[in-house]
Amino acid sequence: NMYKEDFRSMTEESRNSSDFSAFTHSNTTNAILITAYSVAFAGGGIGSITMSFVLVNMNTLSVTTTAIINLVVVHSLLLFTVPFRLHYYVNKKWVFKMAFCKIVSAMLHIHMYLTFLFYVITLVSRWLIFFQWKDKVEFYRKLHAIAASAAVWVFVMVFVVPVLFLEYGRFGSYSDTTCFKFQNELQLESVKALNYAIIVAVACITCVLLGLQIFILVKVARKLSTSLCSHQEFLAQVKNLIFICVIIICFLPYHLFRAYYIQHVKDSNYLESYNEVFLSLTALSCLDLLSFMLSGS
Repeated sequence: NMYKEDFRSMTEESRNSSDFSAFTHSNTTNAILITAYSVAFAGGGIGSITMSFVLVNMNTLSVTTTAIINLVVVHSLLLFTVPFRLHYYVNKKWVFKMAFCKIVSAMLHIHMYLTFLFYVITLVSRWLIFFQWKDKVEFYRKLHAIAASAAVWVFVMVFVVPVLFLEYGRFGSYSDTTCFKFQNELQLESVKALNYAIIVAVACITCVLLGLQIFILVKVARKLSTSLCSHQEFLAQVKNLIFICVIIICFLPYHLFRAYYIQHVKDSNYLESYNEVFLSLTALSCLDLLSFMLSGS
């Protein structure tokens, strides 16, 4: 009986470990992930290259231009990691090192929050001009723009990247052939608290941005009263909605689902797959540069 129990426990452990290390996404989920990242890679690549040519010919030192330059950089960094994600989803096996898996995984989150930050900076700088608190929001010297950008990137490299790299996969045993499965960390109370704080912050900031932009649009509409679409001021404010729409479409669904996912992370593997799908939506924010070009922003 003792030997039977030992054998049974060993069998269960091996089955659990094999289940955990196996590629758990269904064919449908996998197809969605491949499609989402392929669209992000193609559209984001075209948008980043096109915007780079536009920015090279601009001499302005405005905060908006600096934010867009940083946006091109952060999109480009994400796009560099996307082919490795696609390779994994197509072959259903991670053939690179686990350390590189952590970098590729972390990059998607770093990209999401830096993009969010640069959106907020761009909108705030435009609103300061609209409310006539400032005639123009710009850096006095190119060195100041570089220093401000460098400060953001140094903060990310010194404080964010090492923490993500050290914490990912620290509290669970993960297979070397499987990537992007770090949900064990969500069982820690400190990680849960941090996630909830980020979810609330993103949701609240999004609501404030949307509310303020609608207020501005109504104010401009009342001021102009007729033929709104022919007025440059109104169209400029409508174009600001592109930023907010990207946040609502790409970032907000992931955070809202994340709140539910954290509570039920142990319930089924399907939730982990759904979380990956919502996370893939955040990569579609790379299409923003293309939409800026097409809308003439």
